[in-house]
Amino acid sequence: MKKRLDVLLVELGHFDTREKAKREIMIGNVIVNDKLETKPGTQYKEELIIEIRIKNKLKYVSRGGLKLEKAISYWNLDFTDKVVLDIGASTGGFTDCSLQNGAIKVFANDVGTNQLDYKLRTDERVISLEQIHIKDLILKEKVDYIVIDVSFISLTKVIPYFEKFSKDDTKVIALIKPQFEVGKEKISKNGIVIEKEYHDEAIRKVVASFKENNYEIVEVIDSPILGGKGNKEFLIYTKRSNS
Repeated sequence: MKKRLDVLLVELGHFDTREKAKREIMIGNVIVNDKLETKPGTQYKEELIIEIRIKNKLKYVSRGGLKLEKAISYWNLDFTDKVVLDIGASTGGFTDCSLQNGAIKVFANDVGTNQLDYKLRTDERVISLEQIHIKDLILKEKVDYIVIDVSFISLTKVIPYFEKFSKDDTKVIALIKPQFEVGKEKISKNGIVIEKEYHDEAIRKVVASFKENNYEIVEVIDSPILGGKGNKEFLIYTKRSNS
């Protein structure tokens, strides 16, 4: 009996959901019997499939995990047995990366709904807190790390709320997206912030906000991959100031 390719990929253990399988097929990452397949509905008899190869298979549920991975590696951060708050969790790239690096619990917060990947929604270490703005978020415990990747809002609108989740030694890893920090007149028609001076302006704005809220800046580095529409992004590492 023939079955859809996306269904077969799940049944054969290449992906845990049809949605993931469908996405990878459509972007050209699935090769069946040396033939590139781009249609999830292509019918195959399982017994006639000799080889399936998945190109560029993501290590995490979304590309965002690669950004946090860079921060953890570059700054030699230890997430082992740590409690993490992921703000702007969305699909859960940062959450997944935190868990794969040893986090014992992740609070995955987002204003949206039904975005968190099924693998994470069913993971007992993940507490999904959807449809909640950070200003309304209440946790019963302080966290060791705050990781944040938000869109369509400036980080300066979010940073003031970090204090209620922070211990004396809480560390923050935030993704700076210049397109949401600078004025519209500094963004191209394609939605990209091109000029380095505007990148620097966005960084200075976020740095100032962290300092105003008693966080010490450790360092700012380039994100390892571009963001939506090809925007350059930056990772900032901060921790609670003792002063």
